Amino acid sequence: MDIDLVLAIAHHLAVFALVAIFAVEVALVHPGLAAPAIRQLGRVDAIYGATAGIVIVVGIIRVIFSASGWDYYAGNHMFWGKMTAFLLVGILSVPPTLAIRRWAKNLAANSSYVPATTEITASRRFILFQAALFALIPSFAAAMARGYGA
Repeated sequence: MDIDLVLAIAHHLAVFALVAIFAVEVALVHPGLAAPAIRQLGRVDAIYGATAGIVIVVGIIRVIFSASGWDYYAGNHMFWGKMTAFLLVGILSVPPTLAIRRWAKNLAANSSYVPATTEITASRRFILFQAALFALIPSFAAAMARGYGA
């Protein structure tokens, strides 16, 4: 089987999994967050981070070993737009991850702990900004696949 096809499939599946996990996180982070959801959110956020790592690793392998080759990607503005959007999504994921870890730690110390609505709202705002930037990634990818940016 063609390695380029295998890498493209692996990359797409990893990205779709990342989006699905992200959607779960969006659904879980809302005012009124209680103990069971905080525990679940901690697991979901860890899986989100691990899946993002898989997307990065498979993406790097794809850039190096694909039929297009590094030169195609290195000179493509749409590729760099996609990478910038992905990096910004990653940066925006840090504050919610830190908040989720803090909530889990506080919950472990006090089983009746509930995060302040302002904290939840702030984390949700970061998550929604991530969603907006996330939408740019397939837009850049589609443009790149059609020869734009070279």
